[in-house]
Amino acid sequence: MSSSGVGKDGLRGERPGREAQIGRGVRRRGRRGERAMVPDAEFTSYYGKPILNPPVWKAADVAAYFFLGGLAGAGSVLAAGAQLTGRPAAARALKASSLAAILGSTAALIHDLGRPKRFLNMLRVMKPTSPMSMGSWLLAAYGPAVGGAAALDATGLFPRLGGAATATAAVLGPAVTTYTAVLAADTAVPAWHEGHRELPFVFAGSATAAAAGMGLVASPLRENGPMRSAAVFGTVLEAAAARTLRVRVGFVAEPYRKGKAGRLMRAGAVLSAAGAGGAALFGGRDRAAAVLSGTALLAGSAFTRFGVFHAGMQSARDPKYTVVPQRERLAARADAEQSG
Repeated sequence: MSSSGVGKDGLRGERPGREAQIGRGVRRRGRRGERAMVPDAEFTSYYGKPILNPPVWKAADVAAYFFLGGLAGAGSVLAAGAQLTGRPAAARALKASSLAAILGSTAALIHDLGRPKRFLNMLRVMKPTSPMSMGSWLLAAYGPAVGGAAALDATGLFPRLGGAATATAAVLGPAVTTYTAVLAADTAVPAWHEGHRELPFVFAGSATAAAAGMGLVASPLRENGPMRSAAVFGTVLEAAAARTLRVRVGFVAEPYRKGKAGRLMRAGAVLSAAGAGGAALFGGRDRAAAVLSGTALLAGSAFTRFGVFHAGMQSARDPKYTVVPQRERLAARADAEQSG
């Protein structure tokens, strides 16, 4: 029986090949001739607790905040376009809906925060590296602009000031539409963080479809031509970005296809496609078809936002969506170092 120890001259009596091999336990895919010495790990966590603490956000607040903020921002862009092209009824309806949506979005955010003072505290400093800080300042600037645009259009007072407010809301609208995607992707939640490249485009497409749907519901037939085009554009953009996310992210995108999130995402895709198709084919000729198409687009966008929210929650609760990407990155880094 051999023994080993440590002396002044180093190790003595050690057995060759018994040194600790850092990284040897990671099973790498795609290598030929390697055989795992242990079975695949069961992804459990210490005392059944998740590796990540899932966000304490509530779907009724935060997913609604995502949806209503997107509807408001995209609606301001369409309202400005309608005003520039001589569609006053459509512009007025979209300005009013954007104001209502941003008020609802802010109320949902404050309700999730618990106290209105917490939102005001975010405005004490401006931190460009924080999506939450920049988003708070963005809402603080956008709210008065969209409120002024709606109020001045409804009253007919100060048309030049109303035009400036409309333009300001339209300029800030795209950022209002997409910053919530940046906010979600900035967290450690796997399904959101890994999809940081595509998620803003998913939100932009979804919001555009929703705002177009609102325009179809609230505008007369003679003025809804741009809304029908926007509905098709938004639906195609959302579908393409969502597919790209699922393909690029791979394994971590499973929650977007499975469980409650998967059902919501599929329902959103079907409703959006039906709404866009109905708007393109019948929305310019029949008022009832325009209203039904617009309602389907609004519902599809809402289902998509709630699906994205629940996909993030599902990925945060399951340890494998955190562990597997970390191991794959570690293996890729080791391969790169060996190749170099």
